[in-house]
Amino acid sequence: MEAGLLDLIIGPRDLSCRHDFVVQMGVPPRIPSESGSQIRVGGRTFRYAAAARVPWLTRPNATAILRKMNLDLSHLLGRWDYTPGQVLTRRIKGRDGTEKIQMRIDLGLLQMNSEGRPDGKRPLGHDSYFDYYSGLCEKRRAAGENFSLAGEDCFKLQQELIQFHHRYICLFELGDYEAAIRDAQRNLAAIHFVEAQAESIELAWSLLQFQPQVLMLLARARGTQALNAGKFEAAQQVVAEGISLIRNFYEGHAKQEMMDHSGEVASLESWAAAIHSSRPLSDLERLEADLQEALRREDYEKAAQVRDAMKKLKPSS
Repeated sequence: MEAGLLDLIIGPRDLSCRHDFVVQMGVPPRIPSESGSQIRVGGRTFRYAAAARVPWLTRPNATAILRKMNLDLSHLLGRWDYTPGQVLTRRIKGRDGTEKIQMRIDLGLLQMNSEGRPDGKRPLGHDSYFDYYSGLCEKRRAAGENFSLAGEDCFKLQQELIQFHHRYICLFELGDYEAAIRDAQRNLAAIHFVEAQAESIELAWSLLQFQPQVLMLLARARGTQALNAGKFEAAQQVVAEGISLIRNFYEGHAKQEMMDHSGEVASLESWAAAIHSSRPLSDLERLEADLQEALRREDYEKAAQVRDAMKKLKPSS
């Protein structure tokens, strides 16, 4: 083949489907075929060689085909309007048969795998960069060697964390609280790892800055689970613990000003107030309200009856 070939990798499921095109340089596709077999791509016929198993395409031919491909996303975006201030997300089944999660954003959409690393990649043969670096840390420490995360390492872990951040927001909105908690806990573990192993606190802060958001999401997800189970007091406790953890985070890093203006704390405090106001009253609380109403109306006979009922509910001392 001539030098400078632009390899055109075609999805193995449907060789005539133009949507499966992925353009790469110098990566020969491995598509099983017999010598001399032909396929049609973009309205043109190409012959495959059994030895190399790559399309006999030169750069000009491949470029001409790619120009004919319709890469416009308008047909997708037009059927899914973007609404500012709302998290718009949905589950779909991908072409590979696996579940995907899509998130509508103002200028397009994000698509993520619902399991594993959101972009589906396996960096350095591992499930994630966090998995790779934490394993490397253990090996070096076991061998008595030093280990630390440099700037480039922290950058990779930060970008990966943002992927999981997008996904757990979608999972929460979809009502899959267990999966949202799973991703949030994973991010929290990655943040703690970087805080302990980064070469400097400045590098660690590239991930630490996300910790209040993670803590808020965990409180939201766990609190919602408790509310769905009718456990209002447990929900209130979860939210209170979340607020306390966020405050402790800012205090521990001497970020008083950030704590005073924390959107996460304000959001959880507002939600806690809403939970309290919507919480069903207990039998004793209802009787106490009835007693106050009877006294307000000076209905002392009714008040006496309510007091007797309250005595029956209160544990004897």
